[in-house]
Amino acid sequence: MRRFTDGFYGYAVALFICLAGAAAFALIAPQGRDEHIPRRDYSITVANFSHDVPYQVWAPRQDPADWVPNSNRIAKGENGAKVLYLGFATAKREHAMFVQSDERPAAGFANRMANSDKVVGTQEIGGQTWERRAREDKNQRTLVRALPDVTLVVTGTADWPELTELAGLLQQRPRTS
Repeated sequence: MRRFTDGFYGYAVALFICLAGAAAFALIAPQGRDEHIPRRDYSITVANFSHDVPYQVWAPRQDPADWVPNSNRIAKGENGAKVLYLGFATAKREHAMFVQSDERPAAGFANRMANSDKVVGTQEIGGQTWERRAREDKNQRTLVRALPDVTLVVTGTADWPELTELAGLLQQRPRTS
């Protein structure tokens, strides 16, 4: 028995056993090669948000083609305002998020969501003017639309056409009681 545990021969046997175990594990372990992005339905979150705020809530009328809604939440903003966040994995598998709040000042809210106070231009989407903001160091692009009662923000690592697609699908939801 000692000859199997001593010297180079013992080392080679131990190494072979370890490699055989690793190979067996690699063969039987699940190999998830399919993409899996968890889908999160945001309809209840939007309905709950609508109950909590004094204005008509905005949300996409439908999800963009091949996008996956993967996060949603209601959070507290500054000065007691509520903030709705809806996150998506885009068709190009970048991140896009729609955020809205009646937080005041609206410019402060928009600056925080965009990580920038620098407007780099404007864009017409569905007949409405949106501000464009960009933070190249964070790979973040943002569209901002300030309305009298709410500020709408579409932001993320998605490119301008994808952010424009999401902004173009936004519509006011009927108030629920």
